[in-house]
Amino acid sequence: MKEVLKNFTILYVEDEEDVRRNAVEYLRRIAKEVLEAKDGKEAIAIWKEHKPDIIITDISMPHLNGIDMARYIRAEDTSVQIIIATAHTDTDYLMEAVELQLVKYLVKPITKEKLQAALEQSIKLIEDKSKFSIALSEDCHYNAYTQIITCKDNDIKLTKNERLFLDLLAHYHTRVVRYEEIENSIWPYEGMSQDAIRSLVRGLRKKVPEGCIENISGIGYRMIVFTDFTS
Repeated sequence: MKEVLKNFTILYVEDEEDVRRNAVEYLRRIAKEVLEAKDGKEAIAIWKEHKPDIIITDISMPHLNGIDMARYIRAEDTSVQIIIATAHTDTDYLMEAVELQLVKYLVKPITKEKLQAALEQSIKLIEDKSKFSIALSEDCHYNAYTQIITCKDNDIKLTKNERLFLDLLAHYHTRVVRYEEIENSIWPYEGMSQDAIRSLVRGLRKKVPEGCIENISGIGYRMIVFTDFTS
């Protein structure tokens, strides 16, 4: 499970600082990236900006509780996996958890074993989502778990920056990825030059099917997903 989680971003939402700090410290050892929020309102803002793959949230929090936060997010995002944690069992909350298609309803204290079981279930559900297997052409696909392009059963070798760039386009394949987002993801410290992005895209275009990476002048890039209209 730990190797698979290295491909995913987790948002942990908890108002008790000590509990949040301990959980985040553990999760950062096994996940690609771990974000944290102290209440539902802050969590929604982080979700909008970063679009995490998994959200783990407490129910009882100031400003906005975990259930109401999950309801808001679920109305716009059906793919994010949401795990609810609470100190008490409550039938009404359990019913809402089912209605909101939440992964797990964890009763505190949350042990490593409980968390691992919930994360394993989240991974299984994510793996069923078609957005993580993207067709670039009839016989060429990008796997967002392994970050590998496979064309005619042959794996295409990618550089670190090519993987980061392609992963970004794949994650947001329904829209244009802005230049600022690309810079923050690939060159967060040194900044992104025009030569750097052009060189990266030029090299990547030699490895992917023609036309699957499109430049939107002055805005950014987007991935063109292959659709077989004959089927």
